[in-house]
Amino acid sequence: DGFNVHPVFANKAFTEEVSPFLMFDYAPPKHFPALKEGQEPRGVGQHPHRGFETVTIAFKGEVEHADSVGNRDTIKAGDVQWMTAGRGIIHQEFHSEEFSKKGGDFEMCQLWVNLPKEHKMVKPTYQPILKGDIPQVGIHDISVKNGEGECSAENAVGNVRVIAGSFDGRIGPASTFSPVELWDVTLEKESTIELPFPENYNCILFVRRGNVAIIGKDGTEKNVGPQGVALTERDGSAVRLRSSSRDTSLLVMAGLPLEEPIAARGPFVMNTWD
Repeated sequence: DGFNVHPVFANKAFTEEVSPFLMFDYAPPKHFPALKEGQEPRGVGQHPHRGFETVTIAFKGEVEHADSVGNRDTIKAGDVQWMTAGRGIIHQEFHSEEFSKKGGDFEMCQLWVNLPKEHKMVKPTYQPILKGDIPQVGIHDISVKNGEGECSAENAVGNVRVIAGSFDGRIGPASTFSPVELWDVTLEKESTIELPFPENYNCILFVRRGNVAIIGKDGTEKNVGPQGVALTERDGSAVRLRSSSRDTSLLVMAGLPLEEPIAARGPFVMNTWD
């Protein structure tokens, strides 16, 4: 009852079209009142995972994590937890004790990242990634990038928080088992930007708030509104998009498809049913 999520990938989940990602759940902003005395904490009790990684990003609120290999941690707004289930782990996720006492606004998302066959049975691990450890890079309108002005912090139209992969030479702190880019992008002005990717990557754009238009090679535009998602084609070296609002937030997910069989049942994701 503490994670009211929407399955963003819908019928694309667990398909090669979104590989190396498996599924993506988003909990939109919601206000939770403080717990009353005797009320049970909100969240999800002990449950298993195997064969993939869970990535939880906190936008608002706090989540307390505990698992069967001894990790305990609380992530707050701007933090990320990256858990590798590998050969198997049992964990639980609840609103933190402090957040439960006070109540407040809550917004989170969780992304499942598949593990390559050779890493399915790795030892379970947990990466706590704090807000202050995530590099933040200014992003500029393509008119500036094309030489019509000087790129500087003053004329940036927004920023990219690099959670995994790299952007403009800055490397994210997350350690991954296959090439993955995960960026939290904020655009503060109406602008047109380019996001560079290897042309063989799957690239998925999720709009948390605001509106963007994805611009095709022929100049056609596809509009994506709040809590909308777009999967781009693997035929170029960059995704060009135009923001039509002054406060736009995107989560950008990209990665090299694994091109391996997916045998998924509940919280277990392997390559065969054996």
